[in-house]
Amino acid sequence: MSSSGRSLRWQVLRKVGLAAVVAGASLAGAMLPNEALQARESVSSRVSLAELPPEAVKTHRLILSGGPFPYSKDGSVFGNRERQLPAQTRGFYREYTVKTPGASNRGARRIVCGGKTPTAPEACYYTADHYASFRRIVE
Repeated sequence: MSSSGRSLRWQVLRKVGLAAVVAGASLAGAMLPNEALQARESVSSRVSLAELPPEAVKTHRLILSGGPFPYSKDGSVFGNRERQLPAQTRGFYREYTVKTPGASNRGARRIVCGGKTPTAPEACYYTADHYASFRRIVE
C-alpha cells in the first residue's frame, strides 16, 4: 500500500473515531439528572456520613434542618466552575462551610448539596481541599 493510501486510511479512521466520541457525548448529555449523577460516580468517590469529621456531620445536620448557619455565605449558590460535580443548571448546588478547627477563616472544607429544596437535597458532596475533589455523602 502506498503512503498516500495509508494516510487516507488514517484520516478516515480518525474521523470515524471522532464521530464515535461525539455520539457518545451526545448520548451522555441525554441522560436524566439522577442517571448522570450515578454515571459520574464510582464507589471510591463516596463517603459515609459517619466517616466525615464531626464538624461535617454537624454542618450536614444544619443543612437538613435549614440552619441557622454560622457563616453568611452558607447556603449561597455554588457555581461548579471547577466542573468537579455533575453538570446542572445554575442554582442547583448550594455550598456550606465545614468548620476547620484552628482556622482563622472559613478554611477549605465544604459540603455542597444539590436539589430543588435545600433542606431535602438530592445529593450532597464533601470537599476537604476547597473544591479540588469531592466525595458523595451517603448515609
